[in-house]
Order: sequence, then structure tokens, then C-alpha cells
Amino acid sequence: MIIGTPKEIKNNENRVGLTPAGVKELVKNGHTVLIEKNAGLGSGFMNEEYKNSGAKIVNQAQSLYEKSDMIVKVKEPLKEEYRLIRANQIVFTYFHFASNVELTKAMVKSKAICIAYETVKDNQNRLPLLTPMSEIAGRMSIQQGAKYLEKPQKGRGILLGGVPGVAPAHVSIIGAGVVGTEAAKMAAGLGAKVTILDINMDRLRYLSDTLPANVTTLASNSYNIQSELCLADLVIGAVLIPGAKAPKLIKKSDLKLMKKGAVIVDVAIDQGGCIETAKPTTHENPTYLVNNILHYCVANIPGAVPVTSTTALTNVTLPHILQIANKGWEIACKENDAINNGLEIKSGKIINQFLI
Repeated sequence: MIIGTPKEIKNNENRVGLTPAGVKELVKNGHTVLIEKNAGLGSGFMNEEYKNSGAKIVNQAQSLYEKSDMIVKVKEPLKEEYRLIRANQIVFTYFHFASNVELTKAMVKSKAICIAYETVKDNQNRLPLLTPMSEIAGRMSIQQGAKYLEKPQKGRGILLGGVPGVAPAHVSIIGAGVVGTEAAKMAAGLGAKVTILDINMDRLRYLSDTLPANVTTLASNSYNIQSELCLADLVIGAVLIPGAKAPKLIKKSDLKLMKKGAVIVDVAIDQGGCIETAKPTTHENPTYLVNNILHYCVANIPGAVPVTSTTALTNVTLPHILQIANKGWEIACKENDAINNGLEIKSGKIINQFLI
């Protein structure tokens, strides 16, 4: 199979779909790998490293798409890339279709085979290709939140962990999955007072036993969420329904409950966001104000740390890429339920029930 990895064109997206190590494995298995020129530079991988691993460097994206049976990338195709994708071509990437009707229609029209990283789900109900990016996004949500609480960034002017004699910031995290748990660990480690909310009581019991004493667990409902908004200096939106749009758990009217200069980081923005006032932003222009509340809604948070995130991502995607390349997508889907769960659109037909 011919596998192509283009250079990402999303704003400040420095990750890349394949590392030189991944290229070497694919070539060892008899496949041809095309890498667009300079695709790996943002992640610290030179063209020469790819060539030494057996890849062929292609100067233009159009040529790469034309020649490739499978496209392996990181972020969803943008408008400029729609026309490059053809019928029966396999595209393996993060799609987040539920929050992007235009992309969904474009991929249906292309009649490509769309397999989404974020809905590849194993027999233990885990999301192995989403997990490492969720870990990074969860940890970074606290880093960014702490930064934007600073007064020059239009925040409240409060130090997340406080100092002796001065109370720390209050961090409210909605959602106790991977993102929420990693955010809670980071915030607690910095000394903040943390509350994490979820509807899964078994998950809350587990976190209550394993997280530090400065983390409180709370059942997620509208009453408790609103109570937390009154206290919060930093709110992390970490809700995920795999393959579906995130529910709006914080309404615009709820913002009046919050302190002036408080910060919201909506990590769920890839799936439409769990805050009504959330809209996608970029690393170039990451924040905006609504009713004196600072919103940080960057749709590709891990793209800011590509050296870490590219390696973490390709550690988990490569075995699936190899299986699809070695067996073809149909046999791979038949033999591997995880890959089959990731099949969102095939040859013009929508498979994901949440998109119909």
C-alpha cells in the first residue's frame, strides 16, 4: 500500500501523522511511504530523517494525495484539502464529525473511507487513540488556565496555588474522564483547591480514593455545576460523548454567577464545546471575553507541544496503521472491532449513528 502523510495546515498545528520510526516499520512491512516536504519540521523531524527511514519526500500535497492509497494525518481535513481526497481513499485522522457538518458533507461527497482516531474503541470501552492527546490536553488546560488567570492576560490576577497566608485558586472540572483526571492531577499538584464533577459515581469513588486530599468529587447536575461556578476561578470543560456533540452544561446566563476575570477552558470544543458561549479559537488568538469571563477554546491544544504529542500519538496509531495497510481496511475492520468502531463514513455512506 502507498501511505501518504501531508503537512498539517491548521493554524499552529505542528504535529505530524508519522514519525521516521513509523516510516521504518511501514517500509519494513513492504509499504511505500510518502511524506510531504517539511511535514515533520514542527515536531523536530527533518526531511533527511524520513528519507533515511525509507520514505519518499513529495514537494506538494496534491501530488501526495493523488498517489496515496491511505492518508495518515493528525487533524481533520480543512476546506483546501477537501478536493484532494478521492473515492475509496482511506483517510485515518482525527475527524470530530459531530461538530462539523460541512466536513461531514464533504467527506460523504468524496466517497472516501474515513476512519476517525477519536472513535476507535477497544473491547474495554477505552479510546486508545484519543487517550494520549486527552492526557496532554488535560494537563495543558491547567497550564493555560493558570497563565490566563494573570492580570496582564485579562484574568483575575490570582496565583493558582496561592502562597502561605493566601488562599489558592478554586478549580472546577466538569467531566472525570481522561482530560478531567489529568487536569485534576495538575491543578492539585500546583496547590489549587479542586472540585471534579461527573455523572458516573463509580468513577468518582475511584478518583476520591486515588487523587490528593485537595481534590473533592461531586455529582454532576445543574445545581452543583451552578454552585461551583460561584466559587470557581478556573473552569475546565472536559465532557466527552464519543462520536457525538458535547452537551451544553454551562449556559450563557450562568456566566453571571462567576467572578469577573475568571477563566473557562473548554477542552470539549473539538466536539462542539460543553459551554454555550464557547467557539473554536487558535493558538494565534486563543482567548476572548464574554460577560467579563475569559474563554480559552483552542481546538488543537496538543499542537502547541508537538515534540511530546506527535510521539505520544504515533505510539498508539502505528499498530492500527500497520493493520490497515497490511490487510486492507475491510479485513482490518472485520478482524479488529476497535478499527471498525472508528469507521465513520465509507464510500458516501455515514456509519456513525450520531451523524445521521
